[in-house]
Amino acid sequence: MKRAVLFIPLAIFALLSIFLFKGLFLDPSKLESVLVGKPVPAFVLESLEDENKSWTQEDLKGDVYLINIWATWCPSCKYEHPFLNQLKRRGEIKIYGINYRDERPAAIRYLKQTGDPYTKNIFDPEGSLAFDMGVYGAPETYVVDHNGIVRHRFAGVLEPQVWAKDFMPLIQQIRAEAAAEGNS
Repeated sequence: MKRAVLFIPLAIFALLSIFLFKGLFLDPSKLESVLVGKPVPAFVLESLEDENKSWTQEDLKGDVYLINIWATWCPSCKYEHPFLNQLKRRGEIKIYGINYRDERPAAIRYLKQTGDPYTKNIFDPEGSLAFDMGVYGAPETYVVDHNGIVRHRFAGVLEPQVWAKDFMPLIQQIRAEAAAEGNS
């Protein structure tokens, strides 16, 4: 009996090792989101640029758009930023930024220096909206349809290959649905 007790830590270690090993092969961009298929959560948050201006989820509705969670402390956000600027220049889609757990002056300065790809910038210093959206970290990008329903969530850097493969076909599909409904 005493010998069996000695094997308990070894068994626990083996199970934990298997669990962690399996986690190495998970793709974080494929993490499920409880928000997909549901409306953007209700919120009232300040504009990044003007603390006297507030935005709500209703201010974002009307067309297909992206919500991009970003921060100045996030190296991956800085890596994807030029591509977001490129999307804005091409006029392909509106991008609403949620500045996540950041310092307002640093974020404003960063956008002035590197370009501002966002149609609207929402300041989320406590991460309340990001939490309600189920954000794991920055950057994350959501595709939202014309009715304010989240249709896709992507965790990681938005790059041209991901855009062409995962985003554009879905955006074209949603725009076709909107046109068929007479909303576009």
